[in-house]
Amino acid sequence: MEYWQEINGNIIIELPVDFNIKANLGYLERNKNECMFEVENEMITSVIAVGETRTLVKIHVNKFNQMIVQFLKDSRPNNQSERAEVAQYIRDWFDLDRDLTPFYKMAKADPLLKGPVEEFFGLRVIGVPDLFEALCWGVLGQQINLPFAYTLKRQFVEKFGDSIEWNGKKYWMFPSFDEIAQLTPADLAEIKMTLKKSEYIIGIAQLMASGELSKEKLLRMGSLKEAEKSLIKIRGIGPWTANYVLMRCLRYTSAYPIDDVGLHNAIKHLTRSEKKPAKEELLKLSVRWEGWQAYATFYLWRVLY
Repeated sequence: MEYWQEINGNIIIELPVDFNIKANLGYLERNKNECMFEVENEMITSVIAVGETRTLVKIHVNKFNQMIVQFLKDSRPNNQSERAEVAQYIRDWFDLDRDLTPFYKMAKADPLLKGPVEEFFGLRVIGVPDLFEALCWGVLGQQINLPFAYTLKRQFVEKFGDSIEWNGKKYWMFPSFDEIAQLTPADLAEIKMTLKKSEYIIGIAQLMASGELSKEKLLRMGSLKEAEKSLIKIRGIGPWTANYVLMRCLRYTSAYPIDDVGLHNAIKHLTRSEKKPAKEELLKLSVRWEGWQAYATFYLWRVLY
């Protein structure tokens, strides 16, 4: 069954019944310094790159629970297979192909998840479909607070990314790994990230430019453990970054960033505890959430962020 169709040049995507655009916009709007898309009047404007084609789209959800994707600035691809790729990118971005029935059944009976699931029902794990962007965001976010991570991302994107201008605003594309692979840490010196982070990002870009690292290769490994092992071998990527990428880009619902400070803070807040949860407690929770650790983490993040 096709989950999308075209009407008057727009792409129409049928949404799952338990999808709630307000819950997802709440997540997307959590930081005003986001540079990869804009949310205004419940509409998302973003550049979506498909191969060499760059499209600028405006997305909203109508009262029939359909997602309407409108192409702006004559950027609608002429080729139907490219339009299909745009539709698939959006399905991946919002994890629309996932049946969340088993997750909700588990979560509603879970003392820790019951509240967040009620409050944010209809939220999906919003993805970062591009592997290079997901890895960079993981590296940028290491050991710093979220607002500063957004500032670094904006500086990086605006210095090295391309943009499409529409109605006097620039809409940015994440820099390509091919371009970043040619740089030296000195080229990134103006951006307030550490020298180590600059080295890590350039190193990741070089691995991707050589073909040694790709989303397809990681997905072909077929198991979370194999993909995690492969990612952790890369300089600058530890278990937290690996699981962040497994969760938001490779779409493993059992990825579990067990060392995540946001996760610890949310659990501490919900349990009214004085101290952050111990590793044993986090492992016990992981067993309780078996198969859905990524979704459990994402909903808990929303409690505080």
